[in-house]
Amino acid sequence: MALVPYEETAGMGLQKFHKPLATFSFANHRIQIRQDWRQLGVAAVVWDAAVVLSTYLETGAVELRGCRAVELGAGTGLVGIVAALLGDCIDLHMTLSLSHILGAHVTITDRKVALEFLKSNVQANLPPHIQPKAVVKELTWGQNLGSYSPGEFDLILGADIIYLEETFTDLLQTLEHLCSNHSVILLACRIRYERDNNFLAMLERQFNVSKVHYDPAKDVHIYKAQKRHQREDL
Repeated sequence: MALVPYEETAGMGLQKFHKPLATFSFANHRIQIRQDWRQLGVAAVVWDAAVVLSTYLETGAVELRGCRAVELGAGTGLVGIVAALLGDCIDLHMTLSLSHILGAHVTITDRKVALEFLKSNVQANLPPHIQPKAVVKELTWGQNLGSYSPGEFDLILGADIIYLEETFTDLLQTLEHLCSNHSVILLACRIRYERDNNFLAMLERQFNVSKVHYDPAKDVHIYKAQKRHQREDL
């Protein structure tokens, strides 16, 4: 699940999490995300990092058409939904069968307890021709990796998944498993505590890491990571 500290819900910010719907406009679509703070807590509300990462994807910084993408700790699924919409290849000159080949294939993941909620948002916000290319699937970091082929994805997305220190080792193991030498990881996060920087230091031991975007209004960073080639580690 997307994990963030509870204290950020204090004060005025609390109100937006209790709204049953959060509405956005991405990829020429109106997206309505159902929220359920009372039942599912932090996993069932839209955090700023997801909005910033979705906005970054919309700039075209990453080619999504023909891409095999996965969102980790998806929570409400906003980032995965936007990726699927942006990766859609339908135009006036393209057949549905060709679109199925060239469009993005997005796997949107979270722990089992959040899957039904996540699936409801995905189904409500994707047109019928895109839904077969957007799969909601269980992924608990470091545990059920056998359900995924090594190096299966071209793009790995995560929004506000860096927070609990006890998950860092499992998250790194998961990233290592899902990435090929050509995969790109995009992680959007707010650096709240020193342990968040500690995770980035751990990530840099296995991946080349760079900051590619910063949203000062929301205080959210986006980091890009790619596997180090063996000769670089010598």
